Amino acid sequence: QVHLVESGGGLVQAGDSLRLSCAASGRTFSSYTMGWFRQAPGKERDFLAATTWSGDATYYVASMKGRLTISRDNAKNTVYLQMNSLKPEDTAVYYCAATTSSPGPFRYKYDYWGQGTQVTVSS
Repeated sequence: QVHLVESGGGLVQAGDSLRLSCAASGRTFSSYTMGWFRQAPGKERDFLAATTWSGDATYYVASMKGRLTISRDNAKNTVYLQMNSLKPEDTAVYYCAATTSSPGPFRYKYDYWGQGTQVTVSS
């Protein structure tokens, strides 16, 4: 069992950077693949990035590659999402998720989800 809590969201201006954090409880955090998703109002929850349990492999949605960096610190039971050059269309609720499967974009493969953190980008 893994309990996830996101933080770091807020109101920023276009062009700013933001780092989201996801703190996990549970002793087996280091064995989980971790992912980040986001959901804008009225839209589907979309995959952004994922990292293997060791952090040695990362995966990104093509449309945002270059603006995102996912990383994890297993000693702190935390996964991060660094977002750069933010745009108003990045406004959404951002979620972290955990799975024992290999990294990938499919929501159904993720077993545990946080409650989300709101990111609002003003123009």
